[in-house]
Amino acid sequence: MHRPKHRAPTRRRPTPQRAAAAAGAGVLLVAALVPAAYAADGASFGAPGQHHPTGKGAKPGDHGKPDRGDPTPEHDPTATNGGHALAGDAGQSPKALGPTPPPVTPYEMPFPCGETWTGSSRASHTPSPRAVDFNYAGGDEGKPVVAAAPGTVITAVVGKNKPSYGQYVVLDHGNGESSLYAHMDSVLVTVGQVVAAGQQVGTVGNTGNSHGAHLHFEERVAGAVVDAWFHGAAFAMNSALTSQNCGGTPITPVVNITDVPLAGDMYGGRSAEVMVYRRADPAAFHITRTGVKERVIKIGDPAAQPVIGDWDGNGRVDPGVREPSSRVFTLQVKRQRTTIKFGKKTDLPVAGNWDGVGPWEIGVRRPAAGKFILRMADGSKKKVALGDADDLPVTGDWDGNGTTDLGVYDRTTATFTLLMTDPLGAPYTTTVVFGTPGDVPVTGDWDGNGLTDLGVWSPATATFNKRGAVAPAAQSHRVRKIAFGNPTR
Repeated sequence: MHRPKHRAPTRRRPTPQRAAAAAGAGVLLVAALVPAAYAADGASFGAPGQHHPTGKGAKPGDHGKPDRGDPTPEHDPTATNGGHALAGDAGQSPKALGPTPPPVTPYEMPFPCGETWTGSSRASHTPSPRAVDFNYAGGDEGKPVVAAAPGTVITAVVGKNKPSYGQYVVLDHGNGESSLYAHMDSVLVTVGQVVAAGQQVGTVGNTGNSHGAHLHFEERVAGAVVDAWFHGAAFAMNSALTSQNCGGTPITPVVNITDVPLAGDMYGGRSAEVMVYRRADPAAFHITRTGVKERVIKIGDPAAQPVIGDWDGNGRVDPGVREPSSRVFTLQVKRQRTTIKFGKKTDLPVAGNWDGVGPWEIGVRRPAAGKFILRMADGSKKKVALGDADDLPVTGDWDGNGTTDLGVYDRTTATFTLLMTDPLGAPYTTTVVFGTPGDVPVTGDWDGNGLTDLGVWSPATATFNKRGAVAPAAQSHRVRKIAFGNPTR
């Protein structure tokens, strides 16, 4: 295995104090309501007003032929998270289709509040005649596209030469429901990002298998395209509707940066400090310090994914980042940096002491597959299936044995699922409900007892809620609140 130069020449088992300190670092790897959080598929980030001149906008009222040919039953069978038609739907006239049940997700129009758009479909529409092509009477290209409901970005494809869907985004809303926004001129979000209803995800375009600028929109259940519902009612094809997507975050350009919360023992005091990674220019970790001004460590850029870990085995966590476009981890100890390339562009970084010995190793969470892929000390890979695509990764030492364990957090239900090991070595999972829907998970050893505790960070108030208990899954607990970071805006 390639070992970073700054690591100790011998691999040693940490003392109990060092093991406890290292175990106190919980790595959170998601941006909460943050544009430019995680890149996907080689994504480059669009700026407000950025356009790819791929064609003229559709004429007002020209809603019938936005996609070229629709040659296959799948809109793009090579696309990540590509949708499919319900059994019997393909080739049917939209008027001949029976209704699908109303969604759990409270969808609104994928356009700013007050705008009126016309939606249409046809029998040959792929992947399903239930998909909607939207046009705006005043001209389409460059108009803002906003999230139809709160969710997590699970696909963000950038590249005007992409087939079929072109540049597109998929949001996971929980409960097996998702939405897709395709043919966009620019994409302003990235994989792993959490968005609010009404938050801008891109601009209308003419990329991919498109003839005239328009927005191709799908609502899905378990990947199957179903009827589009807006403001509590089913959408009628070939009609115009005014957006009531008015209650979410205002349309936000890519420069509107918020904080990513993390926690770990950076000072060697046994318990974990809370911190945020601030996506600004320059990007930096901001770490709390008792009684004095916060510590600032500059590393990475606004597109970087933050990760912390004990890179040199001294019992304290150090800063790091991963650049999604290059898949490169940059690990920093004092002023020395080491780079390691690992994972796919759409992965989220994690780190931990996977074998309980010496320095930490890196890893990734692959959302679409619901897997962790851990880079072991000898360079081998270990794959662990846990959770689903919309879960966020968490790590920690749940049992105090000095080895980092895995977990996930479902933001829709505010539920942690922790992967544990029984005394005989058999794995099992346990769930802990903590926080409120929309919170972001943070884990750390809050009391220095060698067991990692659970916590959440509220994006709206920038408040850490630290759950203190004798063990992570113990029912009896206390909550300590710490306001730190910038709230979403």
